[in-house]
Amino acid sequence: FTGADLANLANEAALLATRRKADEVTLADFTAAIERIVAGLEKKSRVLGKEERRRVAYHELGHALVAASLPGVDPVLKVSIVPRGVGALGYTIQRPTEDRFLLAESELRNRIAVLMGGRAAEALLFTGDVSTGAADDLQRATEIATEMITRYGMSDTLGQRTYAAARTPFLGQPTAERSEVGETTAREIDVGVRNIVDEAFARATEILNKRRPDLDEGAKLLLERETLTVDAFPALRSATSALAAS
Repeated sequence: FTGADLANLANEAALLATRRKADEVTLADFTAAIERIVAGLEKKSRVLGKEERRRVAYHELGHALVAASLPGVDPVLKVSIVPRGVGALGYTIQRPTEDRFLLAESELRNRIAVLMGGRAAEALLFTGDVSTGAADDLQRATEIATEMITRYGMSDTLGQRTYAAARTPFLGQPTAERSEVGETTAREIDVGVRNIVDEAFARATEILNKRRPDLDEGAKLLLERETLTVDAFPALRSATSALAAS
């Protein structure tokens, strides 16, 4: 968070503490404030049908279990199927453990795999009959994969060069616009992006196949409680944390 973000967080936590007539602001208030800032306000009036809730539970557990299975991924803090914000029917919150200024290619691929975990879980549960719930995940995964190829030179086929226009300092201007490239190169970029996302989906599917008992158990608990933390469901503990503990 920037300084302004932290000020906003402290104000939000203080408001939450005031609403419950508390004498002090606690960690629980800050945690709730983070959820409101990141995911938006709770929308308890948004009532989902039984099958939709089940799909959302598997979708969110898919994100969380893939994140818990890959190294270099921010640990899962909480998984919830309480609708929030404008369109979020559920959410998975990950909490960074340190400031990062560089990301390796493997870490970017892992992040894309986590984004594809929700759709992979749906595909497993409903035998390939996926929903519109992964729209935002697909958008973010595509953006990361595009940046990898066009800006960071992370493509064996296209080589060590950029294919993206220089970033503009002006607000409201696009930041990932492609520079002028030939038709063949443009096609190679598109194929490269698709391959990265498809590979991430395959990795997520493989992980969830291996952890299917955790996926089923976690979804059942999530449907009962609506919110899960690592303490309530240890299977969400990150691979990095588990490795360090051993």
